[in-house]
Amino acid sequence: MRTTHVPASAASVPCSHAGLPELQAAAPLPVTGVAADYPAGLEVEEHSHECCQLLYAVQGVLEVRAGSGRWVVPPTRGVWLRSGVPHGLRMRGAVQVRSLFVDAQAAAALPGTDCVIEVSPLLRELISEVARWPASAPPGRRESMVVELLLQELRQPPVVPFHLPWPQDARMAAVCHALAEGDGADGFAATAAGWAARLTMGEKTFHRHFLQATGMSFGRWRQRARLLSSMQALLAGRPIVQVALEAGYESHSAYSLAFRRQFGMPPSAFGARGDRP
Repeated sequence: MRTTHVPASAASVPCSHAGLPELQAAAPLPVTGVAADYPAGLEVEEHSHECCQLLYAVQGVLEVRAGSGRWVVPPTRGVWLRSGVPHGLRMRGAVQVRSLFVDAQAAAALPGTDCVIEVSPLLRELISEVARWPASAPPGRRESMVVELLLQELRQPPVVPFHLPWPQDARMAAVCHALAEGDGADGFAATAAGWAARLTMGEKTFHRHFLQATGMSFGRWRQRARLLSSMQALLAGRPIVQVALEAGYESHSAYSLAFRRQFGMPPSAFGARGDRP
């Protein structure tokens, strides 16, 4: 295992796994674990790997950005990326990331699309175990069995609610960026009518373009962005009514209802347990 600690003064850094190909070439098993601890707000520049990757935050909320979308995941979820997919990272709070790199042959039976998967208590412990192993240590029967079980646990259906589809259309991408970042009047408070006017198109035309570009209606996309953005505040123990107002909701009840529908639990339960198994 290699553990990387990034100084809190950094705002953006390149990928810290530059020696990964050599590390994997020397690794005796098809799965390699790497640990990295990042300060709040830090961004990891876009990069890609020849192998498949599971990104899992044992602490904090991690945002993974790829061309097809963004995934915002708390500590019971992991992001699975296929080999060769360019992606960057953003830390929503201080984040401890444990990455698994899986060679192509071993990943053949694993998810064929980039997605979020559920990290069960068992999978969490398996990830932590593999991430602790010295990269060059010869494996025994126990290590081989752990990897076999880990690969079996990774064969799970994707968890959709944590994904924000990202448009290729530059105009709609600018809208999504403002919505996802919550940039004042350009963010959560902006309406479809307001965006249509800014883009000099009719409101119906704007709705049609947005749906074509993202596969979701403007209202649904904006609501999901609001809820995903609010998760870090809940994990930090902020009052729910304050989180609701900052996310653009008029009341505690409206926010709680939307959160429950999206994630299957009320925000009070999410915050109380830190969304940990």
